[in-house]
Amino acid sequence: MTAAAHVAGAARYVGSRVHRVEDARLLTGAGTFVDDIVRPGMLHACFVRSPHPRARIGAVDAAAALALPGVHAVFTAADLNGEVREAWYTGTTKHVPDTPRPPLAEGEARFAGDPVALVVADGRYLAEDAAELVEVDYEPLPAVADYARAAETAAETGALVHAAYPGNLAGQLAGAPTETLAGTFASARLVTTETIWQQAYAAVPMEARGLVVEWSAGSGELTIWAATQAPHEVRMFCARLLGLPEHRIRVIARDVGGGFGLKVMPLREDICLMLAARKVPGALKWVEDRQENLMSAGQARHEHGTVRLAFDEAGTILAASLDHTQDVGAYPTPWPVGTGAATGMLFPGPYRIARATFTHASVFSNTPGRVAYRGPWAFETLAREVTLDISARQLGIDPAELRRRNLLSAGEMPYPNPNGMPYDHMAARETLERALSMLDYPAFRAEQAAARARGRYLGVGISCYAEPTSAAFGYYATEGATIRIEPSGKINVYVAGGSTGNSLETTVIQLTADALGADIADVATIQGDTAVTPFGAGTGGSRSGSMTAGAVAETAGLLRARLTALAAHRLEASADDIELADSRAAVRGDPEAGLSFAALADIAYFQPALLPPGQPAGLEASARYAPVNVPMLWATATHVCTCEVDVTTGAVRLLRYIVGEDCGNMINPAVVEGQIAGGVVQGIGGALLEELAYDADGNPLATTFMDYLLPTAADVPVIEYGHVLDAPGPGPGGHKGVGEGGAIGAPPAVVNAVADALAPFGVTITRLPLSPAAVAGLLEAAGAPW
Repeated sequence: MTAAAHVAGAARYVGSRVHRVEDARLLTGAGTFVDDIVRPGMLHACFVRSPHPRARIGAVDAAAALALPGVHAVFTAADLNGEVREAWYTGTTKHVPDTPRPPLAEGEARFAGDPVALVVADGRYLAEDAAELVEVDYEPLPAVADYARAAETAAETGALVHAAYPGNLAGQLAGAPTETLAGTFASARLVTTETIWQQAYAAVPMEARGLVVEWSAGSGELTIWAATQAPHEVRMFCARLLGLPEHRIRVIARDVGGGFGLKVMPLREDICLMLAARKVPGALKWVEDRQENLMSAGQARHEHGTVRLAFDEAGTILAASLDHTQDVGAYPTPWPVGTGAATGMLFPGPYRIARATFTHASVFSNTPGRVAYRGPWAFETLAREVTLDISARQLGIDPAELRRRNLLSAGEMPYPNPNGMPYDHMAARETLERALSMLDYPAFRAEQAAARARGRYLGVGISCYAEPTSAAFGYYATEGATIRIEPSGKINVYVAGGSTGNSLETTVIQLTADALGADIADVATIQGDTAVTPFGAGTGGSRSGSMTAGAVAETAGLLRARLTALAAHRLEASADDIELADSRAAVRGDPEAGLSFAALADIAYFQPALLPPGQPAGLEASARYAPVNVPMLWATATHVCTCEVDVTTGAVRLLRYIVGEDCGNMINPAVVEGQIAGGVVQGIGGALLEELAYDADGNPLATTFMDYLLPTAADVPVIEYGHVLDAPGPGPGGHKGVGEGGAIGAPPAVVNAVADALAPFGVTITRLPLSPAAVAGLLEAAGAPW
């Protein structure tokens, strides 16, 4: 491609399937994770954890542990908790009525796995041995094991997870009064009412939580290597926690083996390490093992809701309501009512519904605290989409047709949903049609009928949702970038986020190469280090692509102007005739007349006398992007899943999985599809396999991968993608987020496919997960003839 062929603003790399730049190091084992960090004199931490779901904590005897050679300290709540200065999270602000979150359990252990003491030793194995020698005087107490009966348990036994929260209620809120919809429900042709239950499951990233904290007493500086999605959040939080100035704290996030929301905010163990680091004679390291991760890293998705949908004769949805209750465990992070609000406000989904409302309650239990997990509001899609299929069977309308009659299309935007969400630039109906076309829906229905005649039970499930991405408020409302063209002409771009599996390194390099007119081989990126990167909120809320695109565009614009002015000055041409491409500035119409970025950088750094009047030396710029009048970017998708159910064993085999996706203009289609695939696999696991199960007393039953089942390659069909580009986003490049949608859309698509397969037996599915035993039980309860 000649320079003349690549005009300013044309995309050469954005939109292309550029190979991931991260892969070379990650696939060869050259990545740097927290467990790879080694510091001189480094010490290791291990937590003493409560074996009881609820117990009063008496004396803690650490004498035997401290007697072991190489054990440096055993910290309890009395040693650490009182040193907390402030502990609120930037994403929620200090004005949010947050819930209790002590570093170590104080007075009472509130779930099995609650950290009671912190042991510091020369090595991890030694710390584990010492932890077993710490004797804690526990007095077991009645636990609140079932969140759905938490209020009744409090009334019957007086058991409270936190004494300051009567009825074990962490918080509640509601939309419009339900009586305002009473007339609509009363006059409807059909009102479907179902209560949908979702089990507890978790993010289980490849790399569990971990950090290394090193205090330098001489300089008064703290350095933290963290497995985090948001290094600047960790720095701000630590500064408030310890009462240190931010510029004395450096947070470094190199490679992170999956975040999924779990690693956005520091959790209690992280707080303990930060507090203890100044009390020990070396850097302090803690890397969570898998049992700790499953016992105490946090739960998600444990909730239920009663759905009411009102329809007229034609199947038009007239009104919708959701009464939602979620389990927030003992120590939720962050304030859980916030995600409850999102669940209720998003509940109408991408449908043309005139009237809706919701109620929400967050309820404490003696289980691990609720944490963010890929689409924390995903229950609204599960509840609505499962109930829609049940309604379709009651109305005698095919589920695809019922959705077709009610889904919003791109031409109807903007559309304020009845619970207050301002939909815009969204193509929901179009994604449905794309996905159904890819399946050849009529052909599948014919195949299904023929299979049933032969005693095989196939099913198809559909799930549609609207996903808010890049929400521009408070801490998340801006993102910065710094771009430096080095003296050699090579380019470094600095952004806040790190490598958490979302391919941000690759996409930022693509964006920068196009924005500057550079050869992509000349661009590198530095991320995840608060000492050198601009302030930013990191990865979360499907914001990275669109927000960094804006930040890169703003910054590159400044550098393009300087490159253009310098080239025009040296080439004696008009700035309007200068084109930047392939790391070269050329004169339009005369491609031989040009200067490389390296030559321009040589002038900018080493020959400043040759610069145009008023242009500063060097080639470095920083800028920030803040969306204007764009509160959020709306992505939407339709998931279509087909399956076969063995009605003898209850086993479910997925056959095809199709995603019709509207995520705006794609920076890298391969990255987009990778994000969708990862979420879909997590959603399949949540529908069929994964469960953080507890017994009736609150004891965990799934603390290893022998008990907590994850999907394997054998469980997941090839995922097919149909990209819909009818509604590009209103922000830079027309990009939207895509990080959370796969995990939102997959569970209801799978549930609906299984329910469709079992429709001849009159089976209605309202509980997850759909293990073989659960499916067999549903068939037996429905009176299957065998």
